Amino acid sequence: MAETVAAVETVGLKKTYFGAVPTQVLHGIDLRIEPGELVSLLGQSGSGKSTLLNCLGALDRPTEGRVIVAGDDLADLDDDELADLRNAKVGFIFQFHYLQDEFTCLENALMPITIRSGRPKPAEIDRVVALLERVGLGHRLDSPPTQLSGGEQQRTAVVRALSNQPRLVLADEPTGNLDSKSSAEVFELIHEINEETGVAFVIVTHDDRQAAQGDRILRIEDGLLTEN
Repeated sequence: MAETVAAVETVGLKKTYFGAVPTQVLHGIDLRIEPGELVSLLGQSGSGKSTLLNCLGALDRPTEGRVIVAGDDLADLDDDELADLRNAKVGFIFQFHYLQDEFTCLENALMPITIRSGRPKPAEIDRVVALLERVGLGHRLDSPPTQLSGGEQQRTAVVRALSNQPRLVLADEPTGNLDSKSSAEVFELIHEINEETGVAFVIVTHDDRQAAQGDRILRIEDGLLTEN
């Protein structure tokens, strides 16, 4: 039986930032995340978790080692091809939603598709509208972000990350800027979408209770990865 293609895989991943004093942040990380997994990533500030997320999402190139996203070895891709891969195969959710105030909720959610093709197709619009309705924003399609609550803004950001039907979603403290009620709602939504769609999620969080809801808990400390 053929082996399943991993949502993302790293082999001997190392990352060093070269300044006046070179700083090695990642010290040889081997990681494999399967399609449909929800993985929680814990670590103190400065432990290397954001650097790891950036390498997994093709936002930064490793100094050594390999990163393979849905079968594509990032070392084989030039900058334009990396941009295409990020758009097509990776979704991003950040602590701050980064919605554009001049666009509506629906337009913000469609942004990755608009960037890719210029004009979303009717079927793509229908799919994203269905996702927004799924997360309770069907009545907010024409509202700008300034008219949305913090939880509604972050739910829009979740749909935006899913709009291009990615293989992998990377979430960096996605509920860190929300109150406890909105935080719980957004994390529950992510968990439900993960189960329904089979998209793999890697979620950076400081909340041990939220982390425990994932399929696996990974901890990063001083650039080294361990699994609970």
